[in-house]
Amino acid sequence: MERVVQFTGPRQVEVAEHERAPLPPGHLRVRTRYSGISAGTELTAYRGTNPYLTRTWDPEARLFREGAAGIEYPVAGWGYSEVGEVTEVSPELAGTAGLPAPGDMVWGIWGHRSEGIVPAERMIGHVLPAGLEPLAGAFARVGAIAYNAVLASDIHVGEDVAVFGQGVIGLLTTRLAQLNGARVTAVDALDSRLTTARAYGAATTLNARTDAVAERIREATDGRGADVAIEISGVYPALHEALRSVTVGGRVVASGFYQGDGAGLRLGDEFHHNRVQLICSQIGGVPPQLAGRWSVERLQQTFLALIADGFVDVKSLVSHTVRAEEAADAYTLLDERPADALQVVLEF
Repeated sequence: MERVVQFTGPRQVEVAEHERAPLPPGHLRVRTRYSGISAGTELTAYRGTNPYLTRTWDPEARLFREGAAGIEYPVAGWGYSEVGEVTEVSPELAGTAGLPAPGDMVWGIWGHRSEGIVPAERMIGHVLPAGLEPLAGAFARVGAIAYNAVLASDIHVGEDVAVFGQGVIGLLTTRLAQLNGARVTAVDALDSRLTTARAYGAATTLNARTDAVAERIREATDGRGADVAIEISGVYPALHEALRSVTVGGRVVASGFYQGDGAGLRLGDEFHHNRVQLICSQIGGVPPQLAGRWSVERLQQTFLALIADGFVDVKSLVSHTVRAEEAADAYTLLDERPADALQVVLEF
């Protein structure tokens, strides 16, 4: 039997069992070892705020259409940070160059399920680098999201960069920005995360609840403001404070997944008067000016190489490893007690 984590309604989680499906041509079967929970995108489906629950995305028009839901409960097998062992390869694929073989440990996206049936072309180049612990493979996608935001920021050595949000992706963004030569100011509402941010390379930390963030950043930069701000939390007031924090003509990269109307975001204020550049970073693609050299695949592979080479530590970000059967408790933890958790990983 196959086990699948699914949402049956807002804040309702169950682990369903299904008969194992036969392996179709052109596919691999992978037994899941770990699957990381996204505390951003996944919680929008868990909470019932995801736009796909009320509208339909038209991929040709690149617009959301009103009137019908793109997804409906039960929402099964969400998750985009899986790692596991190849157990079966469709026979006609034998000898395909670069294709993982049975026994290989691979990373990819097949959702919170005990095994994945994955198109073979999506797994070429996805064998975990030698010497890397399997758990690290669960960070390929979240690391790529952080990496993408840093590429969109166009950071130069010695520049001042503020990173708003110090959850898992924010902490990885802080580390990558520092590796890129930035002086990083990390901003979050939780002191525990700010402590971790210092370990991940932040030169300065500010509490969004108790510090006058934009004012402090300007004071520390001789009145200029940050060259770049990266907003990764998906909270509108944080995006507004990021816009307030950058210099004239500065750049704000919005990489969070914002929900609903923009309460707390005032575009007639600093954004307008300081001619701020507002850039969207979304993991469906890389910054257009880099598309000739970079791809999402390269982002993921390069991030795993940085882990393997010791430049980025992900193991310390795992606060909880939870048996898949206890997935409901994991989501409750992330939803109700975010200060108590960073990366929560389901273990199959």
